Amino acid sequence: MDPTFEHLRVEYRNLPLDRDDLDPDPLTQFNRWLLEAERAGVEEANAFVLATADNAGRPSARTVLLKGASVEGFDFYTNYESRKATEMEKNPNVAAVFLWVTVRRQVRIEGRVTRLEGKISDDYFESRPPESRLASAASPQSRVVESREELEGLLAAIRQRHPDGSVPRPDNWGGYRISPRSYEFWQGREARFHDRFRYSRNGDRWVIERLAP
Repeated sequence: MDPTFEHLRVEYRNLPLDRDDLDPDPLTQFNRWLLEAERAGVEEANAFVLATADNAGRPSARTVLLKGASVEGFDFYTNYESRKATEMEKNPNVAAVFLWVTVRRQVRIEGRVTRLEGKISDDYFESRPPESRLASAASPQSRVVESREELEGLLAAIRQRHPDGSVPRPDNWGGYRISPRSYEFWQGREARFHDRFRYSRNGDRWVIERLAP
């Protein structure tokens, strides 16, 4: 018998979210909510689902970690030969979803992605723990491998060449930046009658509109 999920239901008890509660700047509003999620105990509140699509429009999605949020955009890092990077190079339109279940909130962002400058990627790579640098240099991300033992062998070979973990940033690894064209802030409410607000670009300013749940 196939499982059913009707019993998995949580009633949201958030306070109302009104237009006056929102900052005119979506980045300021995002940072405010991210900090509140952290304070509420959300683990890895900087994790988000990144959605990309290939030239045929076939979508794919995976979770990555936000490593910078500024007026320039939202930064994350990956292998340039991974599936997501291959798709972003051909189709720079992406979407990102931050879900903070503990506080019943979600932020959706849509925009275009570009590669970060090499110096920015170098600086971030050098700030990572040695084992993380070794793992990034060793992994042929998204490629088919025969076994876990093959991966461990690749890592061991890199570690042998760089026993202190001071491996330089690989040429096929670095950062991307999402430049948002829209944000949506969602807050759960009773009976699934949620509050939703969208920020959209209109020249140099952001227009805020309430959306139906």
